[in-house]
Amino acid sequence: MSKVALVTGGTRGIGAAISIALKAAGYTVAANYAGNDEAAAAFTAETGINTYKWSVADYQACADGIAKVEEELGEISVLVNNAGITRDGMFHKMTPEKWNEVINTNLNGVFNMTHPIWPGMRNRKFGRVINISSINGQKGQAGQANYSAAKAGDLGLTRALAQEGARAGITVNAICPGYIGTEMVKAIDEDVLNKHILPLIPVGRLGEPEEIARCVVFLASEDAGFITGSTISANGGQYFT
Repeated sequence: MSKVALVTGGTRGIGAAISIALKAAGYTVAANYAGNDEAAAAFTAETGINTYKWSVADYQACADGIAKVEEELGEISVLVNNAGITRDGMFHKMTPEKWNEVINTNLNGVFNMTHPIWPGMRNRKFGRVINISSINGQKGQAGQANYSAAKAGDLGLTRALAQEGARAGITVNAICPGYIGTEMVKAIDEDVLNKHILPLIPVGRLGEPEEIARCVVFLASEDAGFITGSTISANGGQYFT
């Protein structure tokens, strides 16, 4: 029986690529999404991957959703915390609502998803938790104080949980994508993209969602059992840590 992998924000963009790659690698995949029913239905029709709707910002919704996935597909061995939102704005104009929305999804959401799954992984002496952070969690970004803070928090949580999970056979790692060719990034004005973004990337191009997905598949595998508390910077050389 194949291992079960749960991917939050798993029906679009990087998350969709991760879900598809994990399925191709032999996992039974559950793709969580928050609101776009049409996109989720199209994703399931195209890939055959089951989708489940709940907000990662709501702890009880996460606990209930996880229970449903495990009831239908089996115990979750791999958790990919990919769901994220942006509410950008310069700090002096940022509202508490915009701050809290991003923190609740991008940071608290990682707790809300990992906490209910963690005991089962500990009991089974196996687990893989992979947190999708961001280059802007590493270096910060003007206009994204909320996003940068949340994504930096994900890295701290990754390192702390890696120490707690190690003896129980659970690895916890993070991936920090740079600029990836998703719909959101491709929607940026072409002149801005060519003049102000691509020149900052030494390899001279955007990353592909599939390149992030391949990092996830490796970290989820048995081959990565000695890697924990690590961060993979997948940014084309834009930023080094």
